[in-house]
Amino acid sequence: MRRILTGIQPSGKLHWGNYFGAIRNMVTLQNAGEEMFMFIANFHAMTTVRDGETLRRATRDVVLDYLACGIDPERTVLYRQSDLPEVQELAWYLSCLCPMGLLERCHSYKDKMAHGFDATHGLFAYPVLMAADILIMNADLVPVGKDQKQHLEVTRDLAQKFNNAYGEIFKLPDAYIPETVATIPGTDGQKMSKSYHNTIELFEDAKAIKKKVMGIVTDSRTMEEPKDPEGNAIYNLYKLFATEAETAEMAGNFRKGGYGYGSAKKELLAAYHRMFDPFRAKREELAKDMDYIEDVLAEGARKARAAAAPAMEQARKAVGL
Repeated sequence: MRRILTGIQPSGKLHWGNYFGAIRNMVTLQNAGEEMFMFIANFHAMTTVRDGETLRRATRDVVLDYLACGIDPERTVLYRQSDLPEVQELAWYLSCLCPMGLLERCHSYKDKMAHGFDATHGLFAYPVLMAADILIMNADLVPVGKDQKQHLEVTRDLAQKFNNAYGEIFKLPDAYIPETVATIPGTDGQKMSKSYHNTIELFEDAKAIKKKVMGIVTDSRTMEEPKDPEGNAIYNLYKLFATEAETAEMAGNFRKGGYGYGSAKKELLAAYHRMFDPFRAKREELAKDMDYIEDVLAEGARKARAAAAPAMEQARKAVGL
């Protein structure tokens, strides 16, 4: 059994990219019997969320989304990052070994600067805190998107530096990048990302989802013209929801012509509802009992702190504390 760790920021509503890029995968791994740890990265979210009640509400919303989509707290340890204060302690240990140049080379920071984010120390040092999240749990695998692989490389570098300085304490984790998951396109054709304001949320109201789906950007080709299905966001999104036969049928319709983008968008919307309406019903039921959500997080924190204790105790002793 492998220990697998992943986290997600509660910095906005979860969207289709989050589900197909991460959550569905985690449910599959959970159901395969892997040792699963999932945390809500509310420390990380503070780089962009500056209102306490907004952060608390967003954290609860992420838990509801995870549970509705199939995460089972009996088989997956689900916890708030802030319920493990040891993470911040370990981040300081790692910061004392982290070269500035290592962080300066991180493309995620540069990308966020290009998109107008504040140039804060928290954002700059994000990979160090991420490393602490991972190393404290001695994770074997960390599911990451291809654009986040560099952060895991930073984690491995910092683990090696710590081990070289203080002895072999931390495991060097490997990236888990499913080859079956391509980049999820947003409504404008770019990667779906909250940073680009092009997302379709998992559980926003039906009218809003319909408006976003029908507003997906397309080219100017007419309904009569044949179209390459691989090159448009509608088809690439539809593949995520539809069966192989349904996907092949849409591809054929695009190639032969006489099939408009409007019809394809309606099929995409119907496929979304077939998959997500049961999840939506489960989420609405869970939201009626927020005490249960807090109980899940409290139990998750207890299990996570117990799992983190061995490595943390060794690290404290090694550094002289």
